[in-house]
Amino acid sequence: MSNAERVLDQRNAAIEEANKRSVARANKRLEKSADAFRTISEVADELEVPQHVLRFWETKFTQIRPMKRGGGRRYYRPEDVDLLRSIRGLLYDQGYTIKGVQKLIREGGLRLSGDSLAVAPGAAELHTDSAETAKSGGAGGEAAEETPAAGSIMDLPLFRAALDDSEIREVKSVIEELTDLRDRLRRAANA
Repeated sequence: MSNAERVLDQRNAAIEEANKRSVARANKRLEKSADAFRTISEVADELEVPQHVLRFWETKFTQIRPMKRGGGRRYYRPEDVDLLRSIRGLLYDQGYTIKGVQKLIREGGLRLSGDSLAVAPGAAELHTDSAETAKSGGAGGEAAEETPAAGSIMDLPLFRAALDDSEIREVKSVIEELTDLRDRLRRAANA
């Protein structure tokens, strides 16, 4: 088995484990109605982001408007949770910057369809290679808006937690090899 295949197997196992945790969390919260409002801690647990990140996103995305009750407690509507889930997916899983997601929402490139998120055709150019965006919960949204670099996926929290330092070095080595091979193929095709 090559290094690339081994890394892909590890990556798929990490994704499968994250999906199992997500399903377990979803089953746990089935006690509430689908139309029930959620507290910030419930939303943070469901989306696997810290509460301060949700509060930060409220400042960056005016579309997120939780109800605030006595003492400033936040209660998120189901549509707020759906939007937050989409924003989280774009920032953490797909490598978008905050500015990229804002542009996507502003230009109507983000469509919510049930529990899934759909990015309109032609919206892919809003991606970024900013690994800092993914690591900081989206706070570094000042990066250029372009397609993500091959190594940026490894800087996402899910994969950072699933791999130890030697495995990360090995993955980066494989990525370098693949990038070199891609460049060689491009040069050969242009010759």
